Amino acid sequence: MKKKKYDFLIVGAGLSGSVFAQRAIEKGKTVLVLDKRSHIGGNIYTERIDQIDVHKYGAHIFHTNNIKVWNYVNRFASFNHFVNSPIANYKGELYSLPFNMYTFNSMWGIVSPDEAKSFIEKQRKLSGIRVPKNLEEQAISLVGTDIYEKLIKGYTQKQWGRECTQLPTFIIDRIPVRFTYDNNYFNAKYQGIPNGGYTEMVKKMLDGADVELGVDYLKNKAEYEFVAENIIYSGPIDAFFDYQYGHLEYRSVRFENEIINCSNYQGNAVINYTDADTPWTRMIEHKWFQFGKDENGNEIPKTVITKEYSTEWVPGVEPYYPINDEKNEILLKKYRELALKEQNVLFCGRLAEYKYYDMDQIIETVLNITEKIL
Repeated sequence: MKKKKYDFLIVGAGLSGSVFAQRAIEKGKTVLVLDKRSHIGGNIYTERIDQIDVHKYGAHIFHTNNIKVWNYVNRFASFNHFVNSPIANYKGELYSLPFNMYTFNSMWGIVSPDEAKSFIEKQRKLSGIRVPKNLEEQAISLVGTDIYEKLIKGYTQKQWGRECTQLPTFIIDRIPVRFTYDNNYFNAKYQGIPNGGYTEMVKKMLDGADVELGVDYLKNKAEYEFVAENIIYSGPIDAFFDYQYGHLEYRSVRFENEIINCSNYQGNAVINYTDADTPWTRMIEHKWFQFGKDENGNEIPKTVITKEYSTEWVPGVEPYYPINDEKNEILLKKYRELALKEQNVLFCGRLAEYKYYDMDQIIETVLNITEKIL
């Protein structure tokens, strides 16, 4: 049994745990960080392969309008000026994302915002939808039937493993629709990718912390019982309580990586495959997050691509996207009630809170927490 006393034991070396650790160390606290994976960084982990920073758990493009968060991350990394402009591939037809005038022009051959609005309104009226009751109806209300059928329906059903008529409206609310020729997906004031990758950024955040990797805290609780005064837990909340009420449900993702001996495979960082027949949801070509160049500005001769497959989550598989339906919300409430009884444990992060977070949102949340309690 480990006897050394720390001020904080942090379970998880992902973004939430690393930000908390950095802030605690800055305040003079002692910190031990555990992670069951063999690396730091959680899902933002990047691995250098053939001079390319490969996003091992899917594309992570940093974006925020929060100057406080932007100033914070720039303490640990310099960011390039990458802007996310994904492309939708529907059976060989290419469309600009997010939905904007380039998309409408490719779909209908129109050139003015008034024409685009007229097309969408006409299709909405023909659908007979007044108050959207599910994702399909919400999507048609936003962008019309044509765009829904080609660019939303198949992709969404692959992503969630459910018919669009069975999904809530709020899922589609995240997708921007613009009547301008603007294909900047996030349209945030500050955005980019850390030069050198996210792993180096997290490594700097954890400077001064003791870090133990390949350690499953939940399987070794007794060993760490007396190691710290307080615990910051960022793992799954239901796992912490040994699933006594059952499992919270997620969607998961499977990645297939390939190194290709060419300098340019698809010509864009992210391409979504929106038809139902293509088994993967999107393909990433990682080198374009750094404009195809190495750290010295030289062209990179090889490329690395990743195909993403959305899968149904089962216990033992990495959880990614919480399914916030009524059944899971009822279950979550029970676990949150148990969490409130844990006097020296703070549940923090997407798995511990069963909540989807963008990177800037989790940083803002942790910065606010640390300002209150440190």
